[in-house]
Amino acid sequence: MLSHERLLPLGGLSRHKEIVRVFYKDMWDHGDKTLIPSIFHHDFTFRGSLGPVLRGHEQFADYVDMVTQALDQYTTDILDLVEENNKVFGKVRFHGIHRKELLGVAATGMHVWWYGVPMFTFEDGKVRDLWVLGDLHGLLGRLQ
Repeated sequence: MLSHERLLPLGGLSRHKEIVRVFYKDMWDHGDKTLIPSIFHHDFTFRGSLGPVLRGHEQFADYVDMVTQALDQYTTDILDLVEENNKVFGKVRFHGIHRKELLGVAATGMHVWWYGVPMFTFEDGKVRDLWVLGDLHGLLGRLQ
């Protein structure tokens, strides 16, 4: 679980933007699923470009496993964050080494990347809803 100090704004980031930073740089980049309960409400919803609508910690943890197993050295680059009221929008680049089947494409061993635009909706200091629109067309082109 994240300590209170770890969620305090760093480097001028608001509390919500810091949670987004923790989500990408601490949780995703290290596959640290123990951070999920500290970031998300227990019944949050996730809509991602790589899969179906998910609800709750367990379904999301399975999604993290699927992505990080298919893409070795999976990393996110936060390129921009914009906050408005209880929402944070971003521009993010996702990338990794394609080691297992992804989107029906067998492993290529290639470094692949794509851009995504997340929209985080916060409620009571945690994420209630996350919707990520990703450039799947660009990703599929790089998988071949």
